Amino acid sequence: MTTARGLHAHVLETLGQRIVDGILAPGAVVRPELVASEFGVSRSVVREALRVLQSLGLVEPRQRVGTQVLPTTSWELLAPTVIRWRGASPAYFVQQRELLELRLGVEPVAAALAAEVRSGRAPGAAVLEAARAMLDACAREDSRAYLEADVRFHRALLTGSGNAVFAHFAGTVEALLRTRTSESRDTITRWTLDAAVRHEAVALAVVAGDAAAAGTAATALLRVTRDEFIAEAPGS
Repeated sequence: MTTARGLHAHVLETLGQRIVDGILAPGAVVRPELVASEFGVSRSVVREALRVLQSLGLVEPRQRVGTQVLPTTSWELLAPTVIRWRGASPAYFVQQRELLELRLGVEPVAAALAAEVRSGRAPGAAVLEAARAMLDACAREDSRAYLEADVRFHRALLTGSGNAVFAHFAGTVEALLRTRTSESRDTITRWTLDAAVRHEAVALAVVAGDAAAAGTAATALLRVTRDEFIAEAPGS
């Protein structure tokens, strides 16, 4: 039997994906009574889903109009939920490029800061463990283990910087990495080995306490990844 929570999640996921896919275009009005009828749910379930969509910037209630779909410029583009929806949409490659460009401005700085940490438990060990796990996953051709190690690597790097804002960004990066598993045009196994080696170079610089080298290695890692996505994007 489907719970109220399950019904809410189903309505939310479907409406969110429709908006991100462009099926519900900017300016379109979402009518709760029609949504309730389509999904066989109560108006309260629909209202709860619409409140979440509003918090993510996808819709907004307008007087005498109703709940209206907003353009991409209003969306919370760093929210993991929005990243997941965009990752399953035609905007997949656009999102990858946009967020890789943003990461180029964040992760090299985080790597340099992590290399400078001396007090408490230095982050280098966790970063290096994740990089080595990526290499091991390559040898075993285990794409799932590779992905999980990749997520750990970037989370350890960002949280290890000691910057709370960078640490918060780790959730965004994880959501972005996980969108690759559902994209048939970009398989993890095609580029894991070279990428894992570049991750290890970042980790070794962090462990060595070489901030300049860590920043440079992180920049190289992200630039190569960005360039690969640009080359693979449709129409490139």
